[in-house]
Amino acid sequence: MSSHASTFVSNVRPKFDKVIVDIVDYVNKYQIDSSVAYDTARNCLLDTLGCGLEALEYPACTKLMGPTVPGTVVPNGAKVPGTQFQLDPVQAAFNIGCMIRWLDFNDTWLAAEWGHPSDNLGGILATADWLSRTAVAGGKKPLTMKAVLTSMIKAHEIQGCLALENSFNRAGLDHVILVKVASTAVVAELLGLNREEMLSAVSLAWVDGQSLRTYRHPPNTGSRKSWAAGDATSRAVRLALIAQTGEMGYPSVLTAKTWGFYDVLFKGQPFKFQRKYESYVMENVLFKISFPAEFHSQTAVEAAMVLHKELAKVGKTVEHIKQITIRTHEACIRIIDKKGPLNNEADRDHCIQYMVAVPLIFGRLTASDYEDSIANDKRIDILRDKITCTEDRGFTQDYHDPKKRSIANALTIEFNDGKKLKEVVVEYPVGHARRRKEGIPLLEAKFKTNLARRFPVKQQTAILDVALRQKKLEAMPVHEFIDLFVI
Repeated sequence: MSSHASTFVSNVRPKFDKVIVDIVDYVNKYQIDSSVAYDTARNCLLDTLGCGLEALEYPACTKLMGPTVPGTVVPNGAKVPGTQFQLDPVQAAFNIGCMIRWLDFNDTWLAAEWGHPSDNLGGILATADWLSRTAVAGGKKPLTMKAVLTSMIKAHEIQGCLALENSFNRAGLDHVILVKVASTAVVAELLGLNREEMLSAVSLAWVDGQSLRTYRHPPNTGSRKSWAAGDATSRAVRLALIAQTGEMGYPSVLTAKTWGFYDVLFKGQPFKFQRKYESYVMENVLFKISFPAEFHSQTAVEAAMVLHKELAKVGKTVEHIKQITIRTHEACIRIIDKKGPLNNEADRDHCIQYMVAVPLIFGRLTASDYEDSIANDKRIDILRDKITCTEDRGFTQDYHDPKKRSIANALTIEFNDGKKLKEVVVEYPVGHARRRKEGIPLLEAKFKTNLARRFPVKQQTAILDVALRQKKLEAMPVHEFIDLFVI
């Protein structure tokens, strides 16, 4: 008889993985006492909603919105800002998440992993609004907007701290996995789940199917990257609601041998952490203020805008340019350094050559500049072919330095006659924490512009009366705030 080595695996139920416990205990127990975090969260809320209002001008976005079944209206359901939709919280989260991410104009966090922490607002706002309306209908007190801001700070922190040292993109996974995990944790707390239920909910987010980055990279870059975060934050609401029923969790979902997340999807490596969960990420988040462009290109676009003016000063046009060199950081090259045909808007806003060529030619970069009507201008592709990216290791080092977190780009233009313009270097974009004093007035102006896209003056004034006043906003019931945005 042949003998075989034992493959016995203990079936004793383990304790929940420490990563999951730490997330849940942070959401449950940590008290946010940072006025900077709350003030930044308010600005983040305004900017994120404004991005969503602008996206409503694009049929490619609005065709995905509304109820799952046309005509469905949910009593006491969550309302979708800028629309007349009132939906169940799962579908409302998708709608809100889809519109705020569509134009790639909301906040950003850059580290080993990248992402947009305000993507979590879809699940947070939909859940809080639904809970508030349900509470009022039952004669109870509604949630206030301070609860929304607190949830935003904590979701930012979870997503951002997980991203600091852990590169999901190098494992082929999209960063929206972190939206799903962070949204699940804070939505579970809003729903009032107990600790065991919250642990189960977060484990369900990790064990869930995770998105590949296929739709962010050539030759498959496409519009799913604009609704992937809406999908993730709405899935988080669904998983939290499932956990609320008492559905079991999976304690060693990360660490289980062979079948756990680390072994299956993370090359067998455990997560690393740089810091404890507090309010660091919200305080240092990057706002996209000037340009709807992938964030690694923001400083390059700023530099291109400067050079557009310099071209005029020296009496040159883009036709006189022989070549353009972009000194940049490694992440920029890996994500948006792109040659060859660009097939759609999503392809263009992830191509640094395109995002530099447009401002050099037109002196602007707006969401509409990714449309075919602009992209068909032959000068853009001619100029794109003349642009080369090279890594500056110092830029890469400063990109990862926790004390700097720069996103530096430097542009040099050489003309056909051999002359050059002085290199323009921009290390920190206007949305960086180091440029808050300069950036916040511009962020408020951006919000006002986006309000004017959708609402009459009287309604804009009513929104601004609350939105620009920290204490008044924090004290306002969630459903009353959202009602200000109903058309």
